[in-house]
Amino acid sequence: MSAASPSTPEKPVTSKLSDLEIKDAHLIFQSAWEELEEAMGRENLRFPKEIILLGGAPGSGKGTNTAFISKTRGLTCPPIVISALLDSPEAKRLKDAGAMVGDREVMGLLLRELMKPAYRDGVILDGFPRTRVQVECLKMLVDRMHQLRREFYGTPLGIHFRQPTIHIMVLFVDEKESIARQLKRGRETRQHNEEVLRTGVGTLMEDRPTDHDEALAQRRYRVFKEQTWDALQSLKEIFHYHFINAQGAINEVEQNILNELEYQSTLELDPKTVDRLRGVPVASQLIVHARQELVKRLDGYEFDQPELFARVIAFIEYKIMPIVKRHAISGSAHINTEDTTLDDPQALVMLIDVFSERGYHATVDLHKIEVPEKIDLATGMIQCRTKKVFRIQIRFQGSEIRRG
Repeated sequence: MSAASPSTPEKPVTSKLSDLEIKDAHLIFQSAWEELEEAMGRENLRFPKEIILLGGAPGSGKGTNTAFISKTRGLTCPPIVISALLDSPEAKRLKDAGAMVGDREVMGLLLRELMKPAYRDGVILDGFPRTRVQVECLKMLVDRMHQLRREFYGTPLGIHFRQPTIHIMVLFVDEKESIARQLKRGRETRQHNEEVLRTGVGTLMEDRPTDHDEALAQRRYRVFKEQTWDALQSLKEIFHYHFINAQGAINEVEQNILNELEYQSTLELDPKTVDRLRGVPVASQLIVHARQELVKRLDGYEFDQPELFARVIAFIEYKIMPIVKRHAISGSAHINTEDTTLDDPQALVMLIDVFSERGYHATVDLHKIEVPEKIDLATGMIQCRTKKVFRIQIRFQGSEIRRG
């Protein structure tokens, strides 16, 4: 692979390839693709629905945050770590045969790895792309995925060739923070390994030389900025790009990740599915002006329907709130009532809006019960009346009891 070692001076990588480099990249990808298609069969080329390309500065917490990113996106498979892929038995056979593991070999190994069923719904690629050639190969791979989808669309195999979603995710820390974290990791790794060797309990962790030398740690960061950073930036205008500030505490970083990966169905669903769902509004669209609309409605009740509004408020104050207050610890109260105030549908709307404005979550369910009243002795028929019971649930933030 053409990624440089931290101790070797590296020429800065630019995002624009020369015509010769583009030609080389096409040859590399085409060769790897033809081998894959010959081995698997074109109709069996089942790529992941979602691919998250995870890059990050040294010490930015890629390993720490990978599990959280997987959980956020609903991915159950482990990430594909390119460095580990290059230590696979297949890669070792190439090395033992005297072959270099360069971009051509990386693409071949990666394409075959992506075929595994475990990755069908989505996967994180840790450490890809890292070179300009790999960036160009990625573009060609996504083009082929779209081509396969068009080819099999409308056929019995169409469900296996879904709309691909590609995310670029970059965890970023500045140089000072990166060096500090690398050196901290080195101290912790050495301490851990010494304890494992002393007790025989536990597993040795990888101990990187760059985690013990400030100059090497600094060099590793700069290689990232000159090479991987540039490669990922070059894809910014093509795929969904997420820049994650990883400087803060882990909970802050996780929130940054959540904010960046907010679900956007129009970017991920098949266009035909999006059209089908278009009549159902997205929740985020509903809540944008929800507060302002609530205020307008409440003021409207006061000025346009003051008598009914007053009855609803009195009902809440004297019949609902005494029960709610007794459930202050649990934060959940259930009230059944036959009060005729709620017979007016507008009263139910007012009740829910009042509780919403006060910070509660209220739901109302009407339950109708047939209650026997009398029997017609001549016919034996039982006459019933309909009993209406309004079942109200009020939820709110309960009280915490301190113990000890």
